[in-house]
Amino acid sequence: MKKNYDLKKLEWKKNPYINLLKRPITIRIDEDVIGYFKDMGEKEHIPYQTLINKFLRYCKESRLKLKVKFG
Repeated sequence: MKKNYDLKKLEWKKNPYINLLKRPITIRIDEDVIGYFKDMGEKEHIPYQTLINKFLRYCKESRLKLKVKFG
């Protein structure tokens, strides 16, 4: 390994994975819903945030529509 490298000779490339990064957000979710995903995550040995993300991705890719009635 060299002691010094000339970085000016490097060809910089755009990161091909930049669009695959996850974005941190703040969201309020009911405690029992979080508990549900945490319990499932422990049983499946998967982090609960990964499970929530997978569920939301499934909804997106399946184009599920939410039917909500208030009152």
